[in-house]
Amino acid sequence: MSFQPNPGDELIINGTAYVVGRHPAAPGLAYAQAGRQGIVYQLIAKNGAPHEAKALKVFFPKFRIPAMVYQSEHMETYGDIPGLQVCKRDVLTPERNGSLIAEQPDLLYAVLMPWVHGMTWFDCLTDQRQLEASDSLALARALAGIGSAMEQKGLAHCDLSAPNVMLPFFSEVELPEGTSAVELVDVEQMYSTKMDRPDALLAGSPGYAAHRTVHSGLWSAYADRFAGAIIIGEMLGWSDRVVVDKAWGESYFDQHEMQTPCERYFILRKSLEARWGSKVVELFSRAWDSQDLSSCPTFGEWLVVLNAVTEQEILVEDTETEPVGTDTVGVAAVSGASSEAVSSLATPAPLKAEQAEMLNQAALEQGERGVTDKLFRQARELEQQNKPAAALEVYRSLYHFVEDGSPLHVEVSAAITGLEEQLNPKMPEQPEKSKAWYRSKMFIVTASAAVVLLAAGIPTVSILADQSNQRQIEAAKQEEALKAAKAAEEKLAAEQEAAQKSLTEKQRQEAEQQAKQQALAAQKQQEEQKKQQALIAQQVKYEAYLAQKEQNKQAAAKLAKQKAYDQQEKYEKYLALKKEQEARAAKEEAARKAAAEAEQKRKDAVQARNKENVLQLISLYNKAYASQEGGSTAKAKSFAKRFRALYDSNPSYYRSVGEVGYRASSIYNFLGDTNFRLPKI
Repeated sequence: MSFQPNPGDELIINGTAYVVGRHPAAPGLAYAQAGRQGIVYQLIAKNGAPHEAKALKVFFPKFRIPAMVYQSEHMETYGDIPGLQVCKRDVLTPERNGSLIAEQPDLLYAVLMPWVHGMTWFDCLTDQRQLEASDSLALARALAGIGSAMEQKGLAHCDLSAPNVMLPFFSEVELPEGTSAVELVDVEQMYSTKMDRPDALLAGSPGYAAHRTVHSGLWSAYADRFAGAIIIGEMLGWSDRVVVDKAWGESYFDQHEMQTPCERYFILRKSLEARWGSKVVELFSRAWDSQDLSSCPTFGEWLVVLNAVTEQEILVEDTETEPVGTDTVGVAAVSGASSEAVSSLATPAPLKAEQAEMLNQAALEQGERGVTDKLFRQARELEQQNKPAAALEVYRSLYHFVEDGSPLHVEVSAAITGLEEQLNPKMPEQPEKSKAWYRSKMFIVTASAAVVLLAAGIPTVSILADQSNQRQIEAAKQEEALKAAKAAEEKLAAEQEAAQKSLTEKQRQEAEQQAKQQALAAQKQQEEQKKQQALIAQQVKYEAYLAQKEQNKQAAAKLAKQKAYDQQEKYEKYLALKKEQEARAAKEEAARKAAAEAEQKRKDAVQARNKENVLQLISLYNKAYASQEGGSTAKAKSFAKRFRALYDSNPSYYRSVGEVGYRASSIYNFLGDTNFRLPKI
């Protein structure tokens, strides 16, 4: 489009001066939001308050429809409904805004309406911003209230999706008191019995369109029910970190998952049941399993159920979902683990008295299933926060509440085993490298050699003093003693080398054995994980089977009901057709009688006219005869021609009456030859 304003540009619309707003994240750009049908710019009145800003929606060429004027006039009456303030709109037309449109042709049939402050639900989803439970409930109630008010007036948005749901609830601009927490935008596709069907229909947005409906376009009073149920489910689930982390991206569900027994559906359903109760889950499941849009719950049903949730229940929920580390359900987030905290899985650590009492109290108040779910979530969060000791303590607390053999029991057991191995890793046993024995032996051999030397030295000294000839003998003995000591030392070194080789070989064998044991342990752990995954997959399949079975049961019941309706409809059509045939036969009989009577009247009229004509033929013949006898051939010929003209109108009838045929023959002869004398008849 050629219309690309800069921030601060001035526009005068319907006598009011506006300036284009600046984008809060990029002051050099105009504040604009792109949609599927056009681009919306923020306009600020020069003399207006911030909350009185306007939105100028400039449509793409395909959606610049003149009928938008008529449509906007009807929408004006819906602007007082909470959540539909964008219905208070003015359309820029050539008659009222000719000069502005001549300057900016893209503004033809553009719409000026209130600017809705705050983020979109799409922004909340993509930011993965977890909500407080009270905020989730407030948003869901507001959306249900808007939908209920619209349904009561026969309205439907027809393109309900995350980008079209605005949240003034989170606006940073101070808004007037009574402003709705939720507002709907992009209402050009709105359904109403008073408005014409749009030329171009949208088939719903990915992540919110029911795949079982016809995707050629949504435009009916039921168009919002399925998408509304999905958004309400998202709003309620967005107070659960598990649901937030599991979101697909631009919506919680991927479009390919819609109305299928997928993992995200079971996670959201479980969260809704644990946090908001069975009635909320029942409504959500009805919408998810619906065969058509009219089977989805109404917004009024949603509003009744959500209004039944009390503030006390929300406070209890907020207290129960406090981060682990506080005194919630008796779990202490410790910074380190003692030796007792990492005992084996076969004999889980007994609960402390306070923990058991608090856990039992929680089970009595909310049911065992709610406690196990919350403990499991807390343990997972502690693992993600890299607090294995605290997570192990929570898993052990959870272990006492889990049914033996269940998938959760297997998963908790595996988690405890993994955390124990993480906190107490087994160190490989190192054989003792004791060398005291050979060191002591060396010392003994050395000492023995020294003793030998000393023993040999004493007599040598004494003999030297007396007999010098024995020096050589003693020297030889010393040399032999030294050789013996050297031989003993070499033998000792050989023994040491052999012992070292034996020790090295033993260490190698032990290392190989340890490696084999570790490989077997890893293989066993992988097999155990595969078993756990198989059990979980089996549980998911079983739940999907139950859901499919229930769905088939509902479909069969609906089919039977539909069959009965069809038979009743066929019978009613048969009665109507029979009645119509009888009425048509009676009408045809009456028409036939009327036609017969008319025909009889016509025949009677013809008969009467023929009789009169017979008399006239006789009179004309007599006049022609009299004229000929009187010598007036011309008059006689005139009467004869009149006779012939009247006779030729129905000769078959007149020929059979008396002497009329004879008279006609005479007239024909006379007209053929005036000298022919008409006989007197």
